[in-house]
Formats: sequence, C-alpha cells, structure tokens
Amino acid sequence: MLAAGAAIVIVVGGGYMSAFYSKPSGNMNSGNATLVAEGETVYTKSCAKCHGANLKGKPNWQQRKPDGTFPPPPQDETGHSWHHPDKVLFDIVKLGGKAVAPPGFKSAMPAFAGKLSDTQIWAALSYIKSRWPKIIRIRQERINKRVG
Repeated sequence: MLAAGAAIVIVVGGGYMSAFYSKPSGNMNSGNATLVAEGETVYTKSCAKCHGANLKGKPNWQQRKPDGTFPPPPQDETGHSWHHPDKVLFDIVKLGGKAVAPPGFKSAMPAFAGKLSDTQIWAALSYIKSRWPKIIRIRQERINKRVG
C-alpha cells in the first residue's frame, strides 16, 4: 500500500513538475559516446554517493524516512526517473527536488546549480539514460514528445 502511495505521488508529481520545467540549453543524448563517457565521470563524482555506483539507489527507496523524504531512488529502469521528460530531470538535478516538487512533497535531492554546468548535468543524464534498456528509452522518448 505504501508503494502504491509513492507511485501516485510520483505520477501526480511528474505531471505537476512537467508544467514548470525550465528551458535549459543542451540536451540528453544517450547515443553520443563522448557525452556518455563524460556523464559517467560526472555521475561517479557527483551522483553515485547517493544513487549508487550501479544506479541502484538506496534500499527501501519507496518508503518515507522519518523526516518525510524518500531515500535516493535507483536511476536504472527499476526507478522512476524514466517516467519524467528530459527537461524535468534536468531541473531536478539543477534546481533540486524541492524546487520542482508538487506542494507538500518533501524532497532531499540537492540542487547542483553552481556545482555542475548545464553540459555536465546533460552528460550525467545521458549516461543514466544510456544504461536503461532500449524499451525504457523508447517509453521515455514518448513522454518527451508528449510534453515537447
């Protein structure tokens, strides 16, 4: 039941967030080997501490912690990142979870503005996306086209 509640928050939150994304320069390109290689370096240095070296996230990531936040989710296909359009993912990384979450949703995701350039953020996201199975990348592209 708790997982179902988290799923509802994620789906509703995803729709809410897609209405408020910024228009960053750059893009995610999981087929660009140079960008993906740069992204792996950025991910390892800036993301793996929380989201795991193999994109597996923290255990029990769908269960709220006592402070009301959720543990860092996986960034592989078992997580929910691929349910969001590229621009929302960019904003979550750049602005932090609090900046783009729906009202009442507590996020512990920090902002990386000032720590990572837009290019580095796109590279990290490209690396993450490159690790998703093809069917998941196709589904996520459909989401991009709906909000594009």
